[in-house]
Amino acid sequence: MPPAVRVAKGLDDAIVGTSAITYVGGETGELVYRGYGIRELVPGLPYESMVHLLLEGTPPDRDPSPEVVRRLGAHRTVPEALGRTIDALPRDLAPMEALRTILSAIGDGSFGYPPSRDDGFRLIARTPLALARFVRRARGLDPVPLRSELSHAAHFLWSLTGELPAPEKIAALEGYLDLLADHGMNASTFALRVAISTQSDLVSAATAAFGTLKGPVHGGAPSRVADMLDAIGTPDRAEEWIAARLAEKQVLYGFGHRVYKTDDPRGLLLHRIARGVADPQRLRLAEEVERVALAALRAAKPGARLFTNVEFYSAVVLEAVGLPRTLFTPTFAVARTAGWAAHALEQATDNRLIRPEIEYTGPAAGLRWPRPVLRP
Repeated sequence: MPPAVRVAKGLDDAIVGTSAITYVGGETGELVYRGYGIRELVPGLPYESMVHLLLEGTPPDRDPSPEVVRRLGAHRTVPEALGRTIDALPRDLAPMEALRTILSAIGDGSFGYPPSRDDGFRLIARTPLALARFVRRARGLDPVPLRSELSHAAHFLWSLTGELPAPEKIAALEGYLDLLADHGMNASTFALRVAISTQSDLVSAATAAFGTLKGPVHGGAPSRVADMLDAIGTPDRAEEWIAARLAEKQVLYGFGHRVYKTDDPRGLLLHRIARGVADPQRLRLAEEVERVALAALRAAKPGARLFTNVEFYSAVVLEAVGLPRTLFTPTFAVARTAGWAAHALEQATDNRLIRPEIEYTGPAAGLRWPRPVLRP
């Protein structure tokens, strides 16, 4: 048998490479994009400028980034073949299931290795547009005309509803997209970098990343937070409901994080955004649930560093913007396409196949097959 080794289950504390894109300070509650602290950027920074920062490595000359506005606008189309694929999907398909197919269909044979910035702009521009086409078709509606004057966030809402969104809703969604644009070596980004390390193309890698994002412990919890708020109903029921939930050893969604051992800065900023856009009663309910849940969790697990994570107030903000719960995680993917593109570009600049080992725990060699093996 091989010698004993230290197993980093879940790759805890394992460093698998280097990156100049995003710093996640789990102990200090920091999130830094290319050297710029997220608290200095959000709310207020246009998503186009965030895309510029992540893909180019430096801030644009002015906001929103004219270059990114132009490049995203050039790809704000649904090619005929992609449209046929979207329209062939069953109308009752969940948007998460549909988006997995849609992402793959964005690959038209022109994406190759190494990935280019133009590949990244195509992915970022077409993902929300293609998703909106499916959503409208599922509702029995035609796609809306393209609006070149609208920002990326505003156009996403326009393409879903056919209505010009209120400025405060655009600003709230823009803040959400900025905050979710990247988060270091999270599960979906790791999957993407593994795929790129094989010299695959960006769309294939993004499809692999999305399959990872689909799991509830990575990207699927905001809708469950909204369900939890519905189940509690009113602030006065929070204590009883949460106590019963914990007594049954059930998960409270929106609390705790694999990396952050202090306040998640994204959660703090989303709370601030929610104050400006959410229904006051819904916000009061969320704030009371947060207060009671944190107290109950810390009493149940003394010494555990448990804080509200990004998903809790994501649910409140996305509801307030007008998105249905089935679009919460797809919208997470819309935001994260910027980070995926940046990581694909970075991985390809100094590539090495990502191929970790796994410790074998099966029987030692020497077992005999129970029947004669036929040999040629």
